[in-house]
Amino acid sequence: MAGAEQPSPCAGAAAETAAEIDREDKLTKHWRPAFLIELAATSNVTAAALAAGVTPSRIYKLRATDPAFARQWREALLEGYEHLEMELLHRLRFGDPKEAERKFDNATALRLLGQHRETVARERAVRDQEDVTAIRKSIEARLLKLREQAIAQRAAEAEGAADAGGVRGE
Repeated sequence: MAGAEQPSPCAGAAAETAAEIDREDKLTKHWRPAFLIELAATSNVTAAALAAGVTPSRIYKLRATDPAFARQWREALLEGYEHLEMELLHRLRFGDPKEAERKFDNATALRLLGQHRETVARERAVRDQEDVTAIRKSIEARLLKLREQAIAQRAAEAEGAADAGGVRGE
């Protein structure tokens, strides 16, 4: 038995962590879309959690442990702030509708936008960087294709010139 290898304690821990992540993912999949939709609509984590039927603490814990969910959270918040900016701008330009169901507090909306200005700016920069990266990749792919076409054209021209030179020499 001296030659038998003992399983690494780290391997067991890694497998257990992967199983926990998979189990947590299955437990959270059902409420994630509802939460993210409501977060985009309200920019309010507590209201979005209530709409999704989950506690805010659970949502904050998932955000801290799941980078993909954290990214979706930021995207939903950015969308919510963009909606709020547009609604506020519309109300400032055209006034509040007389038959509004609820009162819209312009001062609170401005404060909310101000408090999260840096977060929104950071997320927009990330989005813009992704756009720039995609554009660069597209340009590089197009340049590569053009380069390949030019090389093929030169090769065809060289082959045609060699064939023409061989025909004349005969």
